[in-house]
This record gives sequence, structure tokens and C-alpha cells, in this order.
Amino acid sequence: MNAKKLLEPMGSWAWWRSWFLIFFGCAVMGTGFVLFINPYKFVPGGVYGMGIVMHNLFPSIQVGTFGYMFDIPLMVIAVLIFGGQFGTRTVLAALFTPGYMNVLTKLVYPNAEAVEALDPAQLLGGRLDLSGDLFLACLMGGVIIGVGMGLVVRQQATTGGTDIVAMLLQKFAGIKFSTGIFLADGFVVLTGLAVIGFGLGMEETSGEGWMLTLYSLIIIYTTSRVVAYMLDGASYDKLLFIISDNLDELKHFINHDLDRSATYIKSRGMYTGNEREMIFLVVSRKEVRQVQHKIRDIDPKAFVVVTDAYDTFGEGFKPLPERSEIQAE
Repeated sequence: MNAKKLLEPMGSWAWWRSWFLIFFGCAVMGTGFVLFINPYKFVPGGVYGMGIVMHNLFPSIQVGTFGYMFDIPLMVIAVLIFGGQFGTRTVLAALFTPGYMNVLTKLVYPNAEAVEALDPAQLLGGRLDLSGDLFLACLMGGVIIGVGMGLVVRQQATTGGTDIVAMLLQKFAGIKFSTGIFLADGFVVLTGLAVIGFGLGMEETSGEGWMLTLYSLIIIYTTSRVVAYMLDGASYDKLLFIISDNLDELKHFINHDLDRSATYIKSRGMYTGNEREMIFLVVSRKEVRQVQHKIRDIDPKAFVVVTDAYDTFGEGFKPLPERSEIQAE
């Protein structure tokens, strides 16, 4: 490959911004694990969730180190099987995150014994001990991890781990990617329940350890919602079906006041058998109330159905995604 062509993207601001956001997102995600997940033995799926389980069995090895132990073999397998489909961004993100977590863990605990114990009472000198409010800890952890993951995924990268497992299940078992993620994370959570909840392989266990599984499910859900928000935003478009006797006035309002277009759909009443045209209109959530009020002014007897449009692509909305673009769901 031509070296000049390879280095050419490095001259653009977009290239540097993209890489900064990837590493920054990894750092945010790692911070969420170190400060709000690892000390409380939550197991929110993924390789780091499995790392937390293994750390409870082998306290002398950090969670991030277990992340390397799981991630590196998975990445080697993925590169061998998927080749060029498996991006450099994902490899570097997966290599950076565990190392960052190990370094941060040593910085926020006072000594090696505290690092092994991951005692929240010693976290930042006890200033961030949320042992008395585990719900707040899991909520904060889920949000921060979700923000970090969202930043990474928006740059068309992932942090490896169970994503790779899901890719392998999709290729060799015909299982959908989302289902593969669910199965992989579910296995990790159940392993955490067995080890941390019921003390499998451990000398001591807490009688309420099984409740950590419930908190872990809250983290998984919160993280997935935050990632979806980071990718798609909070503003869902609205889809309206309008049947009215005053289509010309509505057309003028839609075309000139809203500065949008719509589509006429031929329809026929089931009871009357009369044929008429129905307006198919997509607007932003902010415009829905304005449209409803205008319809009421023009034709109070109009029949209107408003529903969510999960994704809208085209003129006036989002461009169609690239084939390689990662989607929220």
C-alpha cells in the first residue's frame, strides 16, 4: 500500500477528532467501571463483567488484566476469521481500555491490598463510598459507561469483548447479532450470580450477593438506553395519518407553513366504501402540537392517527446510513 495514501487522513482535523473521541470514550467507560462497578461487585456483562467475576476468584489479578486475557484471544480469532471487516479502531480501543482501568485503579486506591480488595471504603479515601446506596452506584455506573460506549460507537468502533462473540455466533450459528449479545452477556451475568451471589469457588460470600445480579440487570438496561440516546438522540420523529375533507387547506399549511412535503395515499372506508385520499406526514416531535391545532382549525371532524417513527431518512431528516455504520439497536 502507498505510504502517502495511508498517512493522508492524518492531515485532517476529522481524523484526529475521531481518534480523540474513541480514546476519550474508552477512558469515560473505564472510569465508570473503576469508580461505580468494580468496587460493588456488579457484573454488567461483557469481558469486564467476567473480569470482575474472575477478580473475586483471583484477587491478585486486576479486572483490566482479565480484560486483556479475554479480549486478545477474541481479537486474534476475529482478525483471522473476519479479516479486513474487523477494524483497527476496535483493536486499539479494546487494547487501551483495560490498561487505562488498571492504571486508574492503582491511582484511586491507597495501596496494593486495597487494589486487591476493591474496598469502596478506601476508594478515593472513602469520599466516593456508595455502599449504602447501591442503586445510585449502579445507575451512575450505567450512565457513565453508556456515555463512554456511545462516544466510541459513534466513531464506528467498539471495545471488542462480547461484540466479537456475537459476531462469531452470527457467522457460525446463524444467530442474530443482538441475540448473540444477549446470550453472551446473559452467560456472564449468570456466572456472576453463581460465583458472587452463591459463592461458587469462594471461601466467603455475602448472603445478599444474589441481589447484585438484579443491580447488574439495571446497569445493562441503563447502559443500552444511554448508548441508544448517544447514537440516535432523544427526539423521535412522529408519523401522522390524516383523513380530512379539506385536503387543499392542509396541503397549503404543510407545504408553506411547515415547509415540508407529504404523500397522498389512496384509501377506502370499510363501512361506507367511499374512496378518498389520506395524508401520510412525518414531522418532528416539536411540530406535532402545531399540526394538531391547525387540523382542528381547518377540519374539526378530521380523523388523525399519530405514532412514533423510530427512524426517518431522507430530505429534511437524516441521511441513509452507510453499510458499515453501527446502529443503536
